[in-house]
Amino acid sequence: MNPLVPTSWLAGRLDDPRTVILDATLPPVGITPPVDTYARYLANHISGAIFFDIEALSDSSTPLPHMMPTAEAFSLDMSALGIDDRMAICIYEQEAVFSAPRAWWMLRTFGAREVYILDGGLRAWIEAGLPTCAGPVHRTPATFHATLDRDAVRDFAQIQQLSAGHGQILDARSAGRFSGAAPEPRPGISSGHMPGAISIPFTELVEHGRLKAVEQLHKVFESKGVDLKQPITTTCGSGVTAAVIALGLEIAGADSVSLYDGSWAEYAQHPEAVIEKTA
Repeated sequence: MNPLVPTSWLAGRLDDPRTVILDATLPPVGITPPVDTYARYLANHISGAIFFDIEALSDSSTPLPHMMPTAEAFSLDMSALGIDDRMAICIYEQEAVFSAPRAWWMLRTFGAREVYILDGGLRAWIEAGLPTCAGPVHRTPATFHATLDRDAVRDFAQIQQLSAGHGQILDARSAGRFSGAAPEPRPGISSGHMPGAISIPFTELVEHGRLKAVEQLHKVFESKGVDLKQPITTTCGSGVTAAVIALGLEIAGADSVSLYDGSWAEYAQHPEAVIEKTA
């Protein structure tokens, strides 16, 4: 299934009580001072949209960034936001393609049935002349039954096994970080890559602020030697842009996709990690 939907699809559902709209914009990495994406949401958002704060909705008990919470915690948080797992959920972000796929992956992995991403995000919505508003939005509490799909999530031990067994691991970080030529944005972490990993910077899947068309996605994966019929695990710096690749793979028709939640933030700090550099 292609989770991307056009602005016309969402515009026709603005008054549908079974459709919920989420702004899932994370601040871009490496920009000082950090971009206040919640303030931007308050200033201008799609009518009826609520803010899906990926940072606040992640596991706060670990020092690793953006880790998946427990099913119980996610159930409570989604219910408080007014999200039912049987609703149609449409996610967007304020600029380009970066964090909305992470929200899509979280919701899907916790059992939400219909999860979509607005193609082109807020920018496309505004360019289409569709309604926006300002200020917070509050929905009536609902009931979300989260059940973790364990096959969708990989941990360090499983990544070790995949690497040793020549499994397909796709790394969404920049080519410089993958090769070891560029530093990691998080202090004290070495750059480089896992043995056998394939470098596919997530930006190679994006064009003009949108995910590329399915034919172009196929070309990217084919050029990297990716077999869409075999299991694939995606990774990145903190598990966010790994979801961009996961989304691209979903659209391209990949049979089995999982995501390494700890990603490089965990892997590079692990005492048993093997780090390769080609720079």
